[in-house]
Amino acid sequence: MPGFPSPFGGDDGSLFDDYDAFVPDSIPTPDRFLEGHDVLAGREHVAFHRLTRDLFEARTVYDMTFNYNLAQLNLDTRHRAAGYRYAVERPDAPDAIDGEDAGRVLRAEFTPTTPFCPQTHTLTIGSFRAWNGLSERHEYDLVRVRAAPMHHQSEAINEELADIEATYLETGDASATPADGSSVGSASMDESVHAAESSRRTQDAPF
Repeated sequence: MPGFPSPFGGDDGSLFDDYDAFVPDSIPTPDRFLEGHDVLAGREHVAFHRLTRDLFEARTVYDMTFNYNLAQLNLDTRHRAAGYRYAVERPDAPDAIDGEDAGRVLRAEFTPTTPFCPQTHTLTIGSFRAWNGLSERHEYDLVRVRAAPMHHQSEAINEELADIEATYLETGDASATPADGSSVGSASMDESVHAAESSRRTQDAPF
């Protein structure tokens, strides 16, 4: 009998890959933002993604459609091309960030489940703030985040992410908002966090 997703965000063996497994068929193909950089695969990908699960849990980065920690999207076999891929940025690449601004840099590219996913804006900003706000828990001085070009608002979202990134490099505050930043029009991260926390309190179950 086919499995059903847990209402508490837990893994169902028939629907989700394991966090310790690298399953190329269940994760996105690296796209434009990762081209020319050292894409993580195998144990390197698994190790960083397991850490991502913990950071997203700490900062409540939840996919509100599926009501689970966003890191779990990579494991969801119903959405095999969705989730995050990562690459270590090559400092000599033409599109690398200025080495004086950051040391060891990781790139994270998010592919949503559909081109019109309304959460992509909120989730990518929340991811950036989780990775960089808890940077003492990983080896990178900066994690750069972008939405994959398949999303219909990727250009506007990525411009805002670039502004947030620049503000972080200037201030050291991952939660700082650029003075002239624009909103793409999705729910704020505070609203999403409140919804996730309310949902988890109602269910009274851990992730």
